[in-house]
Amino acid sequence: EVQLQASGGGLVQDGGTVRLSCAVSGSTVDEYSVGWFRQAPGKEREGISCISAGDGTTYYAPSVSGRFTISSNSAKDTVYLQMNNLKPEDTAVYYCAYSKRVTSAQAMGIIALIAAWYDRWGRGTQVTVSS
Repeated sequence: EVQLQASGGGLVQDGGTVRLSCAVSGSTVDEYSVGWFRQAPGKEREGISCISAGDGTTYYAPSVSGRFTISSNSAKDTVYLQMNNLKPEDTAVYYCAYSKRVTSAQAMGIIALIAAWYDRWGRGTQVTVSS
């Protein structure tokens, strides 16, 4: 059974940086993707970034492109989300999720950020950006 555990959230000032981590375990396939999503109070869950273990490609939502960077360690058991130049509108609960159906972030593009394509979810971690 695939399990994910997100960590690294906290309180940061406008313009600050935070790095989130997502520990992934239990995958039985080599081609899968891990996505980062966020949900702010009163808003729908938003897909913001994805990385595919098979081809190593990534994809970003326009709202975070150029500020956030997704990566994984060599063992591919931890996925990171480096968040720079944070803004108050980035305040949300951040979730990581696992998908066997999203096999290439680059090839699938915006589809790779659709929550319905993800099968397993970790508990969220709160990121609060103060102005």
